[in-house]
Amino acid sequence: MKTTRHNDWDPRSDAVQSDQIEAYDAMRERCPVAFSDYLQWSLMRHDDVMRVLEDHTTFSNAASRHLSVPNAMDPPDHTRFRRIIEPYFNDAAMAEFAPRCRAIAEGVVDRLPRDGEVEAMAAMGQDFALEIQCAFMGWPASLHEPLRDWVKRQQAATLAGDREALGKLALEFDGVIRERLAVRRGMDTPPDDVTTRLMHETVDGRPLTDAELVSLMRNWTVGELGTISASIGILMRFVAAHPDWQQRLRDEPEILPDVIDEVLRLDAPLMSNRRIATCPVSVGDRQMEQGERLTILWGAVNRDPAVFPDPDHVRLDRTSGRNLLYGAGVHVCPGAPLARMELLSFMQALMAATQDLALIEEDPAVRARYPAGGYDRVPLYVRR
Repeated sequence: MKTTRHNDWDPRSDAVQSDQIEAYDAMRERCPVAFSDYLQWSLMRHDDVMRVLEDHTTFSNAASRHLSVPNAMDPPDHTRFRRIIEPYFNDAAMAEFAPRCRAIAEGVVDRLPRDGEVEAMAAMGQDFALEIQCAFMGWPASLHEPLRDWVKRQQAATLAGDREALGKLALEFDGVIRERLAVRRGMDTPPDDVTTRLMHETVDGRPLTDAELVSLMRNWTVGELGTISASIGILMRFVAAHPDWQQRLRDEPEILPDVIDEVLRLDAPLMSNRRIATCPVSVGDRQMEQGERLTILWGAVNRDPAVFPDPDHVRLDRTSGRNLLYGAGVHVCPGAPLARMELLSFMQALMAATQDLALIEEDPAVRARYPAGGYDRVPLYVRR
């Protein structure tokens, strides 16, 4: 008989949504394995999450009702698709894309006003995410504005909990990808880019189906558009709020990679991932049933003071392997090398092109609401 659960908290309440990071910190201390009707089991402690990430047999990634390649797969299916994916993010692939990445970062940053106000999420984060992702996939610049509009509508539907609208939006995005496939199939000599190369991949000796290609490209693109733009907003707000670190980054650009990872540890651009319990299991002092959903709240996990003393502060003496910004275990993010290169290129361009970034006291940043991380708005003053 199914156990009757009682809510430990309401993750959709205004008190939580007004500042997810602060609320998750408080919940991690009060109830680190918490149940709610909305998220089912939320995990907020680093040790508990590491156990889940390293035991994909007990805690399955197959948490989606739809085909999701390879995000919602477990070994051995996951392993087959990871073999296809990983070469797209190896050292050679990153070296090939690096000049284009730097050029896009410099081009976006160059649009900043000489001296004036900017809303970092829209003017920098979204622009950079759209341009860099389309460039990586080999998609035309004509898709930038349609995708920007799609992201806006998708975010609105998500916040409204409008499942019907979200279903239609998913089909619409799938249509964008199918059009890219059709265009290439109609060419005598399609461009040698990531999309074309994926179309020629095989798994178990067979070509990928269109459904698998669409799912794979959707996961790469939608995920990237959200997390890269969120990361840019978080990073720009951080340097504006911390003039000491801003000056240090200008004086010591070699520390940028470590600072970027640390800033995104303390303010998560990706708020959560899901797992499913494959059998009855206890986590912490809570008992879970087979089939129950677990929600990993990165915004709490990466701020656990048991692993990250002084969690609100950027420190360069931490053990980087404990930072779960890109996950861990067999499902660790394959695109981490690309994301790191993109964010480093952007921050290098930003530091080189500006003299100062500052907060606007009368127009403070507005936090994003779940499931988004980071900020909805980041108004800043820029001096170049």
